[in-house]
Amino acid sequence: MLNLILLAGDVQIPFLNQIVIILGLSILVIYLFQRLNLPAILGFLATGMIFGPHAIGLARAGEEIEILSEIGVVLLLFIIGLEFSIKSLMSIKRIVLLGGALQVGLTIIGTTGIGLLLGVEANAAVFMGFLFALSSTAIVLKMVQEKGLMKTPQGRISLGILIFQDIIVVPMMLLTPILSGNADNVALDLAILAVKFVIVILMVYFLARYLVPRLLHEIARTRSRELFLITIIVICFAVAYVTSLMGLSLALGAFMAGLCISESEYSHQATGLIIPFREIFTSFFFVSIGMLFDLSFLVDHFFIILGMAVGVFVLKFLVLVASVRALRYPLKTGFVVGFTMFQVGEFAFILATVGINNGLIADEMYQYFLAVSIITMAATPFTIAFADKIAGKIMASPVGRLEVDNLSELPQYDDTYIEKLKSHLIVVGYGVNGKATAITAREAGIPYVIVDMNADSVREARQKGEPIMYGDASNDHILEQIHVHKARVAVVAISDHDGAIGIVSAMRSICQTVHIIVRCATIAQSEELLQAGASEAVSEKFETSVEVFARTLNQFLVSNVEIDKYINIIRDQTYHGVHSNYHVYKRNAIDFHDIGTVSLELDKACPFSEKHLCDAPMLQEHRLRVSGIVRNGKYITDIDGDTMMQKGDLVIVFGRKTDLENFNEVWEERTAEKMQEGAAA
Repeated sequence: MLNLILLAGDVQIPFLNQIVIILGLSILVIYLFQRLNLPAILGFLATGMIFGPHAIGLARAGEEIEILSEIGVVLLLFIIGLEFSIKSLMSIKRIVLLGGALQVGLTIIGTTGIGLLLGVEANAAVFMGFLFALSSTAIVLKMVQEKGLMKTPQGRISLGILIFQDIIVVPMMLLTPILSGNADNVALDLAILAVKFVIVILMVYFLARYLVPRLLHEIARTRSRELFLITIIVICFAVAYVTSLMGLSLALGAFMAGLCISESEYSHQATGLIIPFREIFTSFFFVSIGMLFDLSFLVDHFFIILGMAVGVFVLKFLVLVASVRALRYPLKTGFVVGFTMFQVGEFAFILATVGINNGLIADEMYQYFLAVSIITMAATPFTIAFADKIAGKIMASPVGRLEVDNLSELPQYDDTYIEKLKSHLIVVGYGVNGKATAITAREAGIPYVIVDMNADSVREARQKGEPIMYGDASNDHILEQIHVHKARVAVVAISDHDGAIGIVSAMRSICQTVHIIVRCATIAQSEELLQAGASEAVSEKFETSVEVFARTLNQFLVSNVEIDKYINIIRDQTYHGVHSNYHVYKRNAIDFHDIGTVSLELDKACPFSEKHLCDAPMLQEHRLRVSGIVRNGKYITDIDGDTMMQKGDLVIVFGRKTDLENFNEVWEERTAEKMQEGAAA
């Protein structure tokens, strides 16, 4: 037994030292990057570049590291599939087929044309088009997922185009021998591949609909976390393995495995268990990409590489914008997608190896390709972080007017409507919140005008007769056109936080009196908006939690008065800790739960009967206001201090509930006293 233990102590995992080195160096580099507020992905890439075989040489690329990095990509696509569903995938089939085909096709055509102009042979130029047409699935989907943009239009478009790229890379590999003149029967191979793809789709549908939900239900009944995790892992790698046997990529198979589980009620639990493994293995992927980078080659050919990288960015950016516009999405969405997917992807490295084996690209060209690919990958986290803000600035420039040309044939509203607006409501953004605000204003008879930069939304709204204007609400000219200086309230209902800050600042630079209400995601963002000049900033996450809390107490039969008290305490504690100018927020915010109304029927005994409003100090003493008077069946709202209150009037008074309660007590006492005086007389 002792001999066995000693022998076991001599056993070493061949690449364990590389794992320790890579992860250890990653901790150091990523810590420094976090201190500099730089993305973690860049830290992993830098680790590979600095300590890889082309630089210091502490970390070495090998087959084992490639396997670990491949597992990382598999788990990443698996989680994306878990958060999606077959129904969601079918909803973007047009993006996958049309958008993906346009993006890949136009990139290949553009690259081929540029290559021919530069004297590159036709077959090599087409192959370079294959390489540059592919974007980074790992980087794009990881960044989009981390920022919570997967359900946004740009997130769905990015996913759809990447799915097409992952599918088309296999036919590209089969077509590469044709370009080099080494082909056998590629047409037959493509036909067989198409049949296999159909088989995989049918298999996924069967698993998702019938087998996997029942299997997971039985596993979940055991209440064994370990058994559930192992089952999830087996499903992921089993489906990925089957798809790889059929000639498709492991990553695509992992995505389909995620789709199988997404149809069950256990998808969220599965995602939570897999995420830690994904983070570990994807780190190996990004480090391995950095290891490919030869810093000395970059220094020797810096300007050529920089020119090629800029050329790839411009070409892919324009192609992506054109593809998104062909899908009838707004121009701004096209710009955001362009800034998201301009890089060259990891599957291009695999394809490049096939090209080298078939003599389509030389070693020097391969080094240029690697340098351009890694530079564009490294730039991606920055462009994604600022994509929406940059796209907004482009739309505010003359370039943005290209989309306005499509609005000339839209049904027009009467221009005199906006000219006559005063004490009106301005709604910025015609999304879910903007539409709800507009509908409420219309029903309440409040004059309003809408501003939006989505041409399709403007078209839809105008066809419904909405008073909507196309334009950027941060533009002074647009704000003057909608008479922001005459408006009573402005509601900024857009999801772009930086854009909202710009709009609030622009409004405040013109008008100090308009009450600006802005929606935002978090309380921290509300602080920035209040600093920019917003009157109120409503945090969606916090207010949702308040509503859940209120409804929970309601089920425990807690009175509405008590619930309102608790809500006020929570709001005070939460906002006071974040808002540096909370006293301003508190002053501007109106708690509508604490507002009530009361109807006063005037008769001879009423203390207000046959008096002017200005002669009724009791209302002012209790901080109440008269909103209207019902007289002879008519509701009168045009009232002031000289308005005479007559016998038989029904006076509508509003104010805080506590003030109304105190007023009612005094009202009843005064009325009783007057009745006694009348009886004595």
